[in-house]
Amino acid sequence: MRKLARGILRRVAPEELVEDQPQWKLIDSWQYGDLYVLEYLWKKLEIDKLLPKKTYDATKTRLPVERSCFTMVANRALAPSSKLYCYEQWMREDVVIEGTDKIELHHLYRSMDYFEKHKEAIEEQIFFKVCDLFSCDVDVIFYDTTTLHFEIDAEDADGKDDVTVNGSKLAGGKPYDALRQRSKTAKNKRTDVPQIVVGLAMTRDGLPVRSWVFRGDKVDVKTVAQVKRDLRGWRLTRCVFVGDAGMVSEENLKELAGGGGKYILCMPIKVGSEVAKSVVTRPGRYQDVASNLKVKEVTVGDGEGRRRYVVCYNPEEDRRQKDHRKKALEELEVELASLQTVKGDEHSKRECRLRASGRYGKYLRMTKGGRLKIDRAKVKHYEKLDGKFVVHSNDDTLTAEDMALGYKQLMAVERAWRLLKSGLAIRPIFHYAPHRICSHVSLTMLALLLVRIVENACDDTWRNISDDLRRIKLAQLSTPQGDVWQVTEGTPESRYRLKQLGIPPPPPIHNVIIRPTHTPTDG
Repeated sequence: MRKLARGILRRVAPEELVEDQPQWKLIDSWQYGDLYVLEYLWKKLEIDKLLPKKTYDATKTRLPVERSCFTMVANRALAPSSKLYCYEQWMREDVVIEGTDKIELHHLYRSMDYFEKHKEAIEEQIFFKVCDLFSCDVDVIFYDTTTLHFEIDAEDADGKDDVTVNGSKLAGGKPYDALRQRSKTAKNKRTDVPQIVVGLAMTRDGLPVRSWVFRGDKVDVKTVAQVKRDLRGWRLTRCVFVGDAGMVSEENLKELAGGGGKYILCMPIKVGSEVAKSVVTRPGRYQDVASNLKVKEVTVGDGEGRRRYVVCYNPEEDRRQKDHRKKALEELEVELASLQTVKGDEHSKRECRLRASGRYGKYLRMTKGGRLKIDRAKVKHYEKLDGKFVVHSNDDTLTAEDMALGYKQLMAVERAWRLLKSGLAIRPIFHYAPHRICSHVSLTMLALLLVRIVENACDDTWRNISDDLRRIKLAQLSTPQGDVWQVTEGTPESRYRLKQLGIPPPPPIHNVIIRPTHTPTDG
């Protein structure tokens, strides 16, 4: 029966079989190609061997950890939703994942607990496997943070508690902070609701190395020490840490330079700082690196205490910022002129709004008479900075061009944040327990790893790639002899995607169930 089915179905679409064979019925069909690619990469990275097929927790409950984790990762990449919807609808109706027929909702949650308990060892082994298979360049590690807010009113209770799940402590009794906290420096400007801070380290190719979850009120500069300490244990040989201006502090510079560490950091240009007084204003010629990038190296100090800076200039950004400022000043002049006709409390309220505005406030000053006026000295200060940013490094082997381009590649992390928040929908997060929040972030990062491997191989976005792969479908056919699950060949676009990825087409027959035949007996 299997041999006959393979011969018949190899080149025939399910719809044609149903038309030609009245006794055959098309029961259902599912999108299959994108799921097949994710599972192929899952096994190629040997994640299925890192997670147990079957284990037991402290309550003696049998856990299919590997199948549960793959289901949640695939759901995050293909149709991100809550764990409840994933269980009730997606894995039961929308896809066919082998080995998930006996998975219950509590298996998903308990598997999250197992993953979080062994997260550090799992992430490390996955990273080394990725580096081995894809020859990743780990000389430069990019790090950045973002914030994820929760639609709740109250913050988590302050303090630290050991989290116990089903009678056992997670991660060897690892203490978890009260994660969800409000912050005045929220990057998404949602200071009205609690949030968490997520840190992400990535390679030059945009592949995630490791992720961290911090309290929502923790500022960027306070996260660097733990990140450096955790990555140091991964034996990354020569590693250059690349970070944004939010990571810069004297304490962090010492931490990053400790043990011979190297770094590339964008420096904040604060009024009165060394960068503003001695670096940006230093005369000198720019060297052309690209049509939108010119660089100039500046050294401050002498001997071992000298500091290397690179002033980077983007002519296109210069024009954009000048146009933006021109419009802002024109609007501000109109606002100030209208204030002269307003008195009383309304006047004070409008003044306060202007001074607190991120668009207008930096150009204003208060006169002795208590009136707002455009500060022309501040305007000239910002004009000098148009299209410029300053990069600092303690690695003397890097040229000015290397430092500028190395920092600009930090945009790979920015692209990852956009993919995490839009395509993979890392939020809203419906969990409230700290360890479940951390596990949700970790599983989403694992989905990001698979998606970025696919994007790098196809040089396209995951949305376009998955749209092509979904043309490969899995169909269930019912015949008088039994049921056959057939995989269609797909379109030329879907077959081309598989070729780009170096993945063989799925077998035409996914499964066959033969119905037993009953023969009449005497008596």
